[in-house]
Amino acid sequence: MFNENVSIASLSTVTPPYVIKQAEAEAFLAKHYASKLGPKSLARMKKIFAHPGVLCRHIATDNIECLVNEPPDSRITRFTNWAIELSSQAINDSLAQAGLTKDTITGLVVNTCTGYICPGISTYLIEKLGLSKRIRIHDLVGSGCGGSIPNLQICKDMIQSNGDGVVVSVSVEICSATFQMADDLSLIVSNAIFADGAAATVLWKRPGIFTLVASASRCDTHHREDIRYIYKNGQLHNQLSQKLPAIASKTVSQVVMDLLTPWKLKPEDIEHWAFHPGGEKVINAIRNELGLSESQLQPTRDVLARYGNMSSPTVLFVLQEIIRKSIAPGDWCVMVAFGAGLSAHGFLLRH
Repeated sequence: MFNENVSIASLSTVTPPYVIKQAEAEAFLAKHYASKLGPKSLARMKKIFAHPGVLCRHIATDNIECLVNEPPDSRITRFTNWAIELSSQAINDSLAQAGLTKDTITGLVVNTCTGYICPGISTYLIEKLGLSKRIRIHDLVGSGCGGSIPNLQICKDMIQSNGDGVVVSVSVEICSATFQMADDLSLIVSNAIFADGAAATVLWKRPGIFTLVASASRCDTHHREDIRYIYKNGQLHNQLSQKLPAIASKTVSQVVMDLLTPWKLKPEDIEHWAFHPGGEKVINAIRNELGLSESQLQPTRDVLARYGNMSSPTVLFVLQEIIRKSIAPGDWCVMVAFGAGLSAHGFLLRH
């Protein structure tokens, strides 16, 4: 019954080559910003960076020293160049996996929240990859870490309204292009977990890896200030509330129920879970709220450890981790991402 629905034909994830371990990142911050941090913040920073939940991260630069006093113009140039490069790699890899060529693409949707350019990234990808100038394109901004799932929702709608089209979904974030440091716990935590990466998904109306069965979203604007970017002196600064684990876990739980109830499913019926790894405390809160086991959360924790939080592409890294392991015909998977707003978005998938 699901073969007539839109499915994921292939999925590719890409990171920049520069890798920094947590001890190196802490040393970098201490070298340049210790004089700006109070004793309490320095002690907190040491504890946060020593936590084994994140081991290393990929950063879109050849030299991390460029982050210190990076001029805004240089920063947006770095964002643009790396966003295009990583997105292009991910698209090419995903097309090759699906056995498709660029000429088959009828639509392209790109989401990001870590940089703004006009025209959007999609137009640069048309140029770099030599895509048809007549394909349908959309550039999405402002969805934060949850942005990849609204992207997939739009791609699904595009295909269902256009027969046998092939649509590519791209989530790309250069979180290092929003780097800031001050005596602020939000910034200390952000600089301990955020990283850069991209993911591209090829979608079509044929059998694939996972069928996009249903989606659900919730946005609780009452908690907007608990997770968002704010502008200070014309530059983005990440703002994270200490209440975030409790808030996010309840919203995620509501989205999960919105996905499962119409299909008469319960959490125990779901073989695979792909959550956005928003941090160790958030993962623990989701586990407790939904009553999941550690084994069900292992793909989420593994991605956080190896890559950190890359914002919107990260949940797709988790989904790829699940795909690489054993999935059986008929298996259910729930994918949920959450972020600025506070918003949470989910997809019910079936293999």
